[in-house]
Amino acid sequence: MLKQWLFQQLPTTLLKKRRELLLARSSHTFYFASQQYLERTGNIYTICSKPPLLGSVMRRSPDLSVSLFPQTAKPYNSASTSDCYLILWLPTASSLQFRTKTVQNSKDPVWNETFHFMVQRRVKNMLELSVYDEDICQDEHLFTVRFDIARLPLNEKVLMYFNSDPKVCINSNNIGHQDAIDVPMFLPLCGYSSQTGLDVRLGYDLCRQEQDFLCKRKNIVAGSRMIPLCLSLLLYVFQVPVLAIMTTGGSTRSLTALYGSLRGLQKLNLLDCATYITGLSGTTWTMANLYKDAYWSKKDLNEQINEVKRHVTKSKLDCFSMERLKYYNRQLNQRKQEGQKTSSIDLWGLLIEYLLNDGKDNHKLSDQQEAVNEAQNPLPIYTAINVKKKYSTMDFKEWVEFTPYEVGILKYGAFVRTEDFGSEFFMGRLMKRLPETRICYMQGSNNNCCLFNRKNKQQLCRNTVYHHEEPHLPTRPHEQKTYLYTPAGPLSSAFRDVLTDRLSVAQYHNYMKGLQMDNNYLENDKFYTVLDSSSPNQLTPSEDYLSLVDTGFFINTSSAPLLRQERKVDVILHLNYSSGSQTMYYAEQGISFPKAVVNEDDKHLKECYLFEDKDNLEAPLLLFFPQVNDTFRYYKAPGVKRSESEMKDGEVDISSDYSTYSMTFSMEEYDRLVELSEYNILNNQQLILQTLNMAVERKKLLKK
Repeated sequence: MLKQWLFQQLPTTLLKKRRELLLARSSHTFYFASQQYLERTGNIYTICSKPPLLGSVMRRSPDLSVSLFPQTAKPYNSASTSDCYLILWLPTASSLQFRTKTVQNSKDPVWNETFHFMVQRRVKNMLELSVYDEDICQDEHLFTVRFDIARLPLNEKVLMYFNSDPKVCINSNNIGHQDAIDVPMFLPLCGYSSQTGLDVRLGYDLCRQEQDFLCKRKNIVAGSRMIPLCLSLLLYVFQVPVLAIMTTGGSTRSLTALYGSLRGLQKLNLLDCATYITGLSGTTWTMANLYKDAYWSKKDLNEQINEVKRHVTKSKLDCFSMERLKYYNRQLNQRKQEGQKTSSIDLWGLLIEYLLNDGKDNHKLSDQQEAVNEAQNPLPIYTAINVKKKYSTMDFKEWVEFTPYEVGILKYGAFVRTEDFGSEFFMGRLMKRLPETRICYMQGSNNNCCLFNRKNKQQLCRNTVYHHEEPHLPTRPHEQKTYLYTPAGPLSSAFRDVLTDRLSVAQYHNYMKGLQMDNNYLENDKFYTVLDSSSPNQLTPSEDYLSLVDTGFFINTSSAPLLRQERKVDVILHLNYSSGSQTMYYAEQGISFPKAVVNEDDKHLKECYLFEDKDNLEAPLLLFFPQVNDTFRYYKAPGVKRSESEMKDGEVDISSDYSTYSMTFSMEEYDRLVELSEYNILNNQQLILQTLNMAVERKKLLKK
């Protein structure tokens, strides 16, 4: 009561300058878009009579420290003790204010609490430290210190003073001369050039696990039995070509054909030479099945091929039985309770689980680390694209890659551990860990094009009408294209919404949520697929969820991860059905890729084509394998002709018998497609050897 009565008698100015003995400690972490971090620890020692605040600031690479300390001063003894707490606020980082605990009845309160903030570099950041005295009726605001964190220099030592208000002289109620209240603080700072403390990896370099994999895999490739066949002498490690197997989609057709291609590569001992294998759509089903076995490439593939044949040829009616429907309902409810969003794609993933397995498949993508930790198999890379609502796939798309180690969007260079994908993140930190998604759900998102494909309609129905104008003068760096904009009317907008609404979208929590990615991103030469997103307001970090669809919605290839400069792929075995559109896309994006143009005069496609860019040695060599039935109709094996009775086995009609929408094949259809795919690989052994030899010679030239 005495304390309350006493301060009722004091002028307002004096109340603001009441002197107490305080001790505070707080720590703050600041994140910048340039991938720098500042960690700040502060102590408020005393509020005393005439103590000048002297500060020392010193930045040592990679540490930055700021020390502020008072000169000798005598603390003021008030009529009663205070119940103080501290409020910290960084308005540019968060609208929330953070409060310490209240230290009751103490002139020497010690909080020893830690707070973390992340701020944007391009705005003025003022850190506010406010001290309050907790009272029954209303808490009293004692003072506030504001500090501009931009004032902290690098590699210099400076002195700083913090003064609260100018000196005043008040005589009231026998309270004598009152002087300025100085707030001494101790603020050591540490600066980091890496993402220490972040749960999202920012940068375009390969993760440490993949780099370790590459070192081990190069030794395996150099010692494989295939290399001596194509080269007359042993290779140094830096001369070992990086061979990648790139596949395309096509539902059950691509699932089946990939098994045949891999068996052909295994017979040529080329599986031991491959470093990567990428997939989308149906080929991800094959990859997911293979990598359940940690040593699948070292074993005979016939066992796996026969097991898959049993599932491909079985009746699919049981997937809609009452028992299965109840199972789907239980699994979707469980996924929802775990904190994930559910959609029709999750149901599609459960259907795939039944189509390819006898029961529940608990396999997760991170489990495949066991199959690559010793580099005993090629590293699998699964692909999808991220889209946006109300945008057609042609207007907005972003490549997403999945490996057993990481999941990331190539454009931003932002990656997260595979185990953490789907969990809740904010500003690069893991806020809530959710159980890792089972791989069957990811198979659903990687292969939903055949479930619901509106690609052509989306291209026709856009929110605006665009007319490209060809510039008469050379374009300026990063200049955006010019469009004639015609706003859509209500009828056309409604019509477009119906046609572009994607039922086949799998949504996951956006691990980039809250990160600032639009700071000079066009000037970053590592920023991938610039032309796909030329407007900062379209960038994904502003979204709550990632919306993933099958890559086949846009382009039927899984080559984007292989064209990252950090992977340095030398040869791509392109197991595809057509060319043209993807090479045009790469040319628009400025990605090094050979022009794959098939001569229109050829009445029949050949089994294999070799494409190279002679003007660009950094562009990979491309071995293009279209799925065609050329010499297979006459030969059952390379150099072995069919007999009259065997001619029927060579009749494989790819265009009619193996539709993308066919989920069931007969045993004969399955066997013939596997044999055709295997034959096309075996029959082009010499061209493959020639290409590997060319790759080694190109690496020698680049080394010079």
